Amino acid sequence: MRIALLGAGHLGKIHLKCIRSSGCWDFAGFYDPDDKNAASVVDQYDAKRYPSLDTLLQDVDAVDIVTPTPTHFALASKAIKAGKHVFIEKPVTQTLAQGKKLLQLAEKHGVKVQVGHVERFNPAFTALGDMALNPMFIEGHRLAVFQPRGTDVSVILDLMIHDLDLILHLVKSPVKKVSASGVAVLSNTPDIANARIEFANGCVANLTASRISMKQMRKMRLFQQDHYLSLDFLEKNAQIVRLYDQDASNLPPQDQLMEFETNAGKKWLQMQMPEATPINAIEEELRSFHEAISKNQAPVVTLEDGVAALKLAQMILKEIALRKAKVD
Repeated sequence: MRIALLGAGHLGKIHLKCIRSSGCWDFAGFYDPDDKNAASVVDQYDAKRYPSLDTLLQDVDAVDIVTPTPTHFALASKAIKAGKHVFIEKPVTQTLAQGKKLLQLAEKHGVKVQVGHVERFNPAFTALGDMALNPMFIEGHRLAVFQPRGTDVSVILDLMIHDLDLILHLVKSPVKKVSASGVAVLSNTPDIANARIEFANGCVANLTASRISMKQMRKMRLFQQDHYLSLDFLEKNAQIVRLYDQDASNLPPQDQLMEFETNAGKKWLQMQMPEATPINAIEEELRSFHEAISKNQAPVVTLEDGVAALKLAQMILKEIALRKAKVD
């Protein structure tokens, strides 16, 4: 299958290299309206530049949209109407109405659409495998140093949305309540924010995202009955701590356990670091997109998933705006 890239900026160049190294796609070329940037891509990567989007769409089976968020809807809708499969970076669209419209278009034209919530492919997350997860408290920190690129959207849509997708994937329950606060420090939209998300099943997620930090951090901690899980998306590893009753029938070997006393009696503690297969997550998500098309199956991260994450992000932004209005 032939695929072309829309947008050859910083992240677009990474996607270009990953498409070529994925081993499954036939890379046709790219479209970028910026002449200076496009010329450098042609020189550096020996890639074909299409003169227009219409010309590109006539020559491919799928497109990879890695452009500024405000352009996502127009590009994706045109590609879908042309019968092309679409990979689209997060956030899926600028508005929820646009996301819902893409859902209608994708169903009407029978194409696959995958959203670039890349942390689903992070070794820290995939290391959990098919482990039964039922978290009742989630804490996430996603911190980054300031970069001018990406400030066309708030930190919620730029960074926190990764964690929003993850918690919606993990917690199989409707969102009941959202509380949030955020501050615009270096840009016109919130650069640091905290959100508390309560689900109908009692689970609570407390998320912090910042793009004005002195250090990088991408961690998530999950707490559930007899389990504590720590995921480090930056270091790409996971740690699982599990408690067993002393009379449990499924106790691991004694040399893997630590004994201690609690108010409820003796317990056994096991600490594990499941093997995290070293992979390029972007390459893997593009490979999975190809597989979804070739096997006619749902993508790992569906368009519905992308719209759900955007909906929750918009709820958080609304709460931040309401809080600010009360102060002003």
